[in-house]
Amino acid sequence: MQTFDYQGTVYQTDSEGFLLDPVKWDQNFAEGMARQTGIVGGLSPHHWNVISFIRKSFSETGKCPMVHEMCRSLELRLADLKKLFPSGYLRGACKLAGLTYKEEEVHSSWLPKQPVGAVVKPMGERIYRVDIRGFLVDPGEWDEEYALWKSREMKMPKGLTDRHWIVIESLRAHFEKHGEVPTVYETCEANQIDIDDLEGLFPDGYHLGAVKLAGLRVR
Repeated sequence: MQTFDYQGTVYQTDSEGFLLDPVKWDQNFAEGMARQTGIVGGLSPHHWNVISFIRKSFSETGKCPMVHEMCRSLELRLADLKKLFPSGYLRGACKLAGLTYKEEEVHSSWLPKQPVGAVVKPMGERIYRVDIRGFLVDPGEWDEEYALWKSREMKMPKGLTDRHWIVIESLRAHFEKHGEVPTVYETCEANQIDIDDLEGLFPDGYHLGAVKLAGLRVR
């Protein structure tokens, strides 16, 4: 656990600056964290529209909204979102809203601190170690059979098409080269698709769909 101090208020965060308790969030936190996410010149009304939408959605559903849900509701293009939050949706907008996209239904601070011994999942004769959120523990254990297996658990009754594999391979290539998962902006730009196309390919969302199928984890 770490702390973040701004204007006399101390906030408890994880090692990457995400607020541990979303209930402790206030506008002061967002204003102080903004510069650390690459926003220069403070938060504009456009930033606050996004942050307010995320907070409202969280209060109603208990989870951070998926990027395509937010863009559609606020009529934002992915390019607009990138200008507002250059570090990404998760690492920028959600972080400033005091949330994380680490879990579909609940905030990560409410999950066990350990991955419960890395739950094992069989696939034929293979064993894939996954954490409590279903993400592959070791990206090095990934193979195409894993992606096929996970796709059957998701809302993808027709399986993986060539377009799915292009995105998945792009994610894997970026991770192998840079050692980190690309932002949704980088993935869309690399594959020349927009956020609606990405939603159509991965109904569970970017992180819970595309990134998970690629055997990666954002954090």
